[in-house]
Amino acid sequence: MKKLPKIVVIGAGSASFGLSIIRDASTTKRLWGSELFLVDIDNDSLLRTVRMAERINREIRSDYQIRYSTDRREALRDTDFVITSVAIERNRLWKKDFEVPRKHGLKHILGENNGPGAVFHTLRNIPVMLEICADMEELCPEALLINFTNPESRMCLAIHKYTNVKAVGLCHQIGEGIRIIATILGRKAEDLDIKAAGLNHFTWVLSIRDRRTGEDLYPQFREREKDFDPEFEKLSRYLFHRFGLFPTSGDGHLGEFFPFAHELTSDAGYDFTADSIFRSDLHEFIDGIGSGRLSLETRFPFPGQGEIDVFTPSGEQELNIIQGIQFNTNSLIISANLPNRGLISNLPAMSIVEVPAIVSGSGLNGLSMGNLPDGIASLCSAQINVQNLVVDAGVRGDRTLVKQALLVDPNVPSAAAAEAVFEELFEVNEPYLPQFQNRRSD
Repeated sequence: MKKLPKIVVIGAGSASFGLSIIRDASTTKRLWGSELFLVDIDNDSLLRTVRMAERINREIRSDYQIRYSTDRREALRDTDFVITSVAIERNRLWKKDFEVPRKHGLKHILGENNGPGAVFHTLRNIPVMLEICADMEELCPEALLINFTNPESRMCLAIHKYTNVKAVGLCHQIGEGIRIIATILGRKAEDLDIKAAGLNHFTWVLSIRDRRTGEDLYPQFREREKDFDPEFEKLSRYLFHRFGLFPTSGDGHLGEFFPFAHELTSDAGYDFTADSIFRSDLHEFIDGIGSGRLSLETRFPFPGQGEIDVFTPSGEQELNIIQGIQFNTNSLIISANLPNRGLISNLPAMSIVEVPAIVSGSGLNGLSMGNLPDGIASLCSAQINVQNLVVDAGVRGDRTLVKQALLVDPNVPSAAAAEAVFEELFEVNEPYLPQFQNRRSD
């Protein structure tokens, strides 16, 4: 019998991420009996997830060998797979990433993964990710890193460009595009086979087919979209009309790529108040499961997923990848962030692209998607240029490159604003930017 893997989860104390991992572990039966090592620097949050995991493991007899630690090096030795989802003061700093550019006249959207705020989101997460990779190179050099840490494209680029770690980035945002397309078509999302390619949060639908019959549904989608509610996903549909393919991210994340997005979608930003309420309720749910106060069948309203319980798969693909490599499943992963190397022919070879992939005993192999239309390739190339500058700046601790990244970003049309945003957000983030210490540039 093949030896079951050791899986390390870094960031397991995050309420939504930790719950998602445990939900997937409880429903991926072929991996039952594996070692599951949970890691977080916040011991209280970590123990919350551990208590939940141990109760579920005990009651369903899944036989995971559950271990935990606040020391990732203790966990990483000789592991097979590492799953990461980390953030530094997520909401407080994200709110600054959004508010400061707005104060200086930049009407950006969300400010998380693209645009001026995302420059600093990248800079503060790069040191953490590269430290994890350095530990992996020493302690588990053959392990696969499965990353959820944002900004996804930029984190994966830093890993592939500056380390020897094997890595893939995962994001569930394509599910939003599938939901939108299903709504316009009047069909169930699970009945659609959709292939998309591009960059993380910036993929474009190349084909829409009936999963059962293989029928090409793109012509039907184009016809139904013409008469659909004009207020529904206005930005996505505007770009569909101008560029010929439908984008998958939904107007919120899609809007992060365009300086004109505020003309077509909300620029109110992330609802931090609602998120705080959700996380408080989620903590109570997890505590209730861990303590035994709540039944394992208790339902919880999870945004974008309806009511879930601990046996509802999260929809993420991390354990499907591990299972696929472990048992040679030859199964489709609908979207994965991988080094391009010809997967999208008219984008740079060393960029990180998001494409479908096949997982098997030989690993994760992206599907070759050919060329993107010229206009879409141009949009993607502009973002790739920004990504390279930001990543190089974040690794080298180079202030000049940070300013260049702001000045070439399509969302920053003002030199004065770029300089002001740099000064203010750098001051806010400096405690989290060790790579810039004692390094000065104009």
